[in-house]
Amino acid sequence: MKWEIRKVTDDKKKEILSLHVAEGQRQFIETIEECLMDAEQWKEFRPVGLYVDDVPVGFAMYGYLGDGKGGGNLWIDRMMIDENFQGKGYGRHFMELLMKRVVDEYGEQPIYLSVYPENTDAIRLYERLGFVFIGEYDSKGEQIMEYKGNS
Repeated sequence: MKWEIRKVTDDKKKEILSLHVAEGQRQFIETIEECLMDAEQWKEFRPVGLYVDDVPVGFAMYGYLGDGKGGGNLWIDRMMIDENFQGKGYGRHFMELLMKRVVDEYGEQPIYLSVYPENTDAIRLYERLGFVFIGEYDSKGEQIMEYKGNS
């Protein structure tokens, strides 16, 4: 299989916008359209399509977000696999690829993400990858996790 993370370009936007999570997951992530609007407003975000053998199977957004004090944090801010491709290990594989990509682009530093406590499937995945809760919440009430590695 050929796994790729590709920048969302104007010519690929339509196929990326056709992706959707399962009905029971919609409360856990913004729509791709909302994510792309956020990326227009906040240039720090990098929206990407997740492809397997040239077929779009998911979407993610990451970036180095400033803290307003001269510093910032590296975030994998959004990540979803289309409902038709879930349960095949794509989420885990693409999270691993995204983690490598953000380190390659921004250098070795802590990686953060946030998750709703009710999103137990995502939490299990993130914990298996080495993320741990740090006792903080984002502005939407999601719990923040930091990558600590697998021990």
